[in-house]
Amino acid sequence: MAIIGRALGREIQFQTVPMDVYRQALLDAQLPGEIVDLIVYLFTTVLDGRNTPLTDGVQRALGRGPRKFSDYVERTVASGVWGAS
Repeated sequence: MAIIGRALGREIQFQTVPMDVYRQALLDAQLPGEIVDLIVYLFTTVLDGRNTPLTDGVQRALGRGPRKFSDYVERTVASGVWGAS
């Protein structure tokens, strides 16, 4: 978040939302229960740590090495898509 905040010239904070609170918010927004269950399953699986090791996926998929996140942020801010340029 700090990299994005610096690039935009403002503070951005991250706040963790407990899964049960998020689930209820999805239900309150009238998403179908089976969709809510799928989202909760996917977020729980994605956020459990199994996806943190670095791999060669970018190289294999794109035929080039990965780029720095800060470079992506700078290009995105310059494009104006985040409301700042």
